[in-house]
Formats: sequence, structure tokens, C-alpha cells
Amino acid sequence: MSFLHGIAASNGIAIAKAYRHVDQDLSFEKKTIDHTDAEVERFNAAVKKANSELEAIRDRAKVDLGADKAAIFEAHLLVLNDPELTGPIIDKIYTEKVNAESALSETADMFIMMFEQMDNEYMRERAADIRDVTKRVLSHLLGVQMMNPGMICEEVIMVAEDLTPSDTAQLNRQFVKGFTTNIGGRTSHSAIMARSMEIPAVVGTKTATEEINHGDLVVVDGLKGEVHINPTTEVVEQFRKMAEKYEIQKAEWAKLVNEKTVSADGHHVELAANIGTPNDLTGVMTNGGEGVGLYRTEFLYMGRDQLPTEEEQFEAYKAVLEGMNGKPVVVRTLDIGGDKELPYLDLPKEMNPFLGFRAIRLCLEEQDIFRTQLRALLRASIYGNLKIMFPMIATLDEFRSAKAILEEEKQKLVSEGLQIAQKIELGIMVEIPSTAILADQFAKEVDFFSIGTNDLIQYTMAADRMNQRVAYLYQPYSPSILRLVKMVIDAAHAEGKWAGMCGEMAGDETAIPILLGLGLDEFSMSATSILKARSLICNLKKSDMEKLAEEVLTMQTTSQVIEAVKYTTK
Repeated sequence: MSFLHGIAASNGIAIAKAYRHVDQDLSFEKKTIDHTDAEVERFNAAVKKANSELEAIRDRAKVDLGADKAAIFEAHLLVLNDPELTGPIIDKIYTEKVNAESALSETADMFIMMFEQMDNEYMRERAADIRDVTKRVLSHLLGVQMMNPGMICEEVIMVAEDLTPSDTAQLNRQFVKGFTTNIGGRTSHSAIMARSMEIPAVVGTKTATEEINHGDLVVVDGLKGEVHINPTTEVVEQFRKMAEKYEIQKAEWAKLVNEKTVSADGHHVELAANIGTPNDLTGVMTNGGEGVGLYRTEFLYMGRDQLPTEEEQFEAYKAVLEGMNGKPVVVRTLDIGGDKELPYLDLPKEMNPFLGFRAIRLCLEEQDIFRTQLRALLRASIYGNLKIMFPMIATLDEFRSAKAILEEEKQKLVSEGLQIAQKIELGIMVEIPSTAILADQFAKEVDFFSIGTNDLIQYTMAADRMNQRVAYLYQPYSPSILRLVKMVIDAAHAEGKWAGMCGEMAGDETAIPILLGLGLDEFSMSATSILKARSLICNLKKSDMEKLAEEVLTMQTTSQVIEAVKYTTK
């Protein structure tokens, strides 16, 4: 039995066998062969296995993820069965008398290079398909099992260096009971997705992939941030009891599912949920969400080989708006860049992508992409209570430009005879210090603010939230951050507007009392945090929290703030 300590990223306790999601070794030696017919037969057998595998993945993807995700595997099947690819490979085996691995790799590399150099974007995208298909066939030739999280069909704990947003979007929560990673923090996208999927997670262990073998029994304690490897029967039983106790606590919180979020002295706030896909709505409703405070639309663009169409987007937005039955839905327009990339956009590599060409900056330049999304949103607006939010706004000019494009698309749709909701609130994410400082001016033009603390903290503290070595500077309770939050809330209220928060800080039990005291109107968090937050707020008096907020704003350090919250709320 061994033990790892990391960061508690998603509450709960999971016990299952480890599934190592790591890159396999697909190296091989180029060999001369004598029996070419047998080698061609071996190649054809590998292609047949890959074909069967892709068909199964495609069929399952249609059921679990929808036709849009399944289209990726349709494209892979077309490549795999294209004689323009397989023919030259077989010819090379016969003419050069080389092994199938070498013929496959050399031929595929030639096609990949050729496609990547083409001007046509669609043809460049085919290079990625060839690369993926080649890897699959090569794995069968080498007898190496390919890791595919989407095809897991038994209860497991996922173990990885990290999980990308598209990785986590493909996980089947029925079988993936939890995960642990070497890197990441509470605000990394893998952690956010874990909370959205309601599965326990411990991130930032540094050595999980080194110390955990495939098939090891693993306990992930997402409450304390611990991972136990091959624990004794006694330890497993202890954790089973802890898991049962946590489920009892959750059952108590669940009694508040249909209640309003009202403080002990009668002040109502709204508890909303952050979501990534329409499938997340089940979690919102079962956890008593009073709205969607952040719909991360970038997940519509990920895990595929081309941009989603206007119609695909319209259907997704419509599904969420209808599913929320008139409750508010704040949709964030495309926020790509930083640690979220779209391979098919072929964007240039940047030295510091978090401060580079991303989010609204990309959308204002790539207007075809932006306008398509806005049209889909406007068309869907009649199906619910839509609010649109622009991310990473740094200047008033950016907001005005984005709003002007939205108005142009609105007029086009009206002229086409399409219906649009009469009132659609338009807001911005406040995640850049310059915007928080100028909030009094922004408040004259926007309908609402939503404070994105994940980025606001890292930009204010000049500390990359994904960098373990400066993790100590990621301080949501720093008086400097709290002062910025107060500036934004006060600016909104001065103009009769509302202020929300959609960063992970909104669901943090240390931050909630302070935010209540500062006058935050809407708290948007992972759905699984809502009932716990509601229970907390219902036991707090807003008048007491106002005094607490006033006190912590005069403090010097994060540790002083934490102690003040503990003392006031004990």
C-alpha cells in the first residue's frame, strides 16, 4: 500500500481499479521481409481490426455523445477504407519488401506532409485524420492496446498526466468513478469538468502515472486530496464507510433542492450552475440550480475535426434554454485560446497564450466564426431566458465592437423574418484587472457583470494557475482580489445592474460568506456545489457578513482573511 497527496479538486470518494491514460510506445524497427503475401495479410488484418473498433466507437459515440461527436469517427472510417491510402502501403510492402509498420508509417507521413501544406483548410484537416487512423492501425500491428477513455466499460479510476477538456468530455461517468492526475489545480479544466460530471478527483499529485500501475486498486479521496494505492482490506472498508457518511450528508443537502437561497435574515441570492454541454442540465436540475450562470460553449467546438455549424449550435442552445424552463441561462461566447486549442483552426503558437490571441480577441478578428455563433444564439433566444456574455473584455471598445456585430446579426435575422426574443441581456466576464478597475464605466453600457475569478486571480497576482511552483500565489481570499470584486459589485449596483460570479471562488465555502457580505447577486458554480452552498448561506445572516466583508477588506494577508471567516462563521 502506498499513498499520494494532491489537490482535492472534486468532492467525494471513489474506489476502483486504475485505468492508465498514457501514451503508448508505438516504436518499431524497419525490417526487410521475405514473405510479402503474409505481410500484406497481416496489414489487412490490422486494418480490419481498426475498422471494427472505429465502428464500435462511432456507434457508442452516437448514443452517448451525439451525432456531432460521432462524425469524427465517420471521417476516420472513410480514411481507413480509402484505397488511395491503403493501396500505396500494400504496393510498398511488395516492391520494397519492407515490414507493414514501415510501409504504413512512411506512406502516411508522405500524405500527412502533403495535406498539411495545402491551402484548403478542409484538406489540411484530413492530415489529422490520417495521423489518428495510422496510429490505430499501427497499434494493432504491434499488438499494443490503444487507450480510449470513451470505450471504457467497467468501473475505473482514470490516471493521467493531465486530462484535456476534450478528454474529460468523452468520459462515461457511468464507468469512470473518479480520476487523478500528475498536474493541475482546483481551477484546471479537468478539475472543473470533474465537478460538472460529479465524480471525485485529486489533481496535482506529481507522480500518479509513475506510481500507479494499470489495474491497481485505487482510492481517490476528493474530500482530503489523497490517493491510496492498493490499500488493505481494512483501509478500503474505512473509505467505504466515509463514502456512505458523505452520501448521508448529501442527502441532507438534497432536502434543499426545491428551496430558494435565502440567508438567515431574509436576503435572497441566486445559485446558478456552470455547464459545458446540454447533457449537464440533469445535474443542474437535480441539484436545485436557479439558473445557468455560465454555459461554456467552447465544448461544442472541441473533440471534432471542424467548426460546428449554425444549426448544430442552435440545437444545443435551444436544448439548454428549453431544459431550464424559463430560468436564466448565461451563455458565454466562444472562449478558445490559453489552454484550450482547436487543432482545425491552425492558430499560430504563442509564447504566452493566456495573454494572447484568445476569446473575444479571436472572435473580433475571425468574425465568420463569431457571427455564426451569434446567429445561432439569437435564433434560440425565443426558447427561454437567454443572457449573452462576452469573455475576456479588456476595453470598452472591445465590448462596443462585439455588441455592434451582435446588433448587425440581429437585424439580418429580423429582415429574414425570423423571431428573436425582445429582451436579451448583454454582459461581460470581468476577468482582467483593467476591466474591474474601470467597472464604473462599463456598468453604464452592460446589463450585467459576471466575475471570472479563475483568470482574474492569475492576472492580478501574475501567477499562472496551472504552474505548480507558483500555486501559492493563487489566492482567492487575498485582500487585493476582494477589493477588485467589491469594485465590480458596487459599480453594477450604482447603475441598477446585477453582478454575478462564475469562477470557482463562487462555490468556495471560505469565500461565500465574504461574497454574501459584499452584495454579490448571483453565485454560479459546479452543480454539485449548489446544495452545500445553499445550506451554508441559509445559516448566515447577511448583516453579519457585511461586517465581515468590511473587516477583511482592511486586512493585509490571505491568512488573516481565512482566520476572520472561521471566527465569524464558527
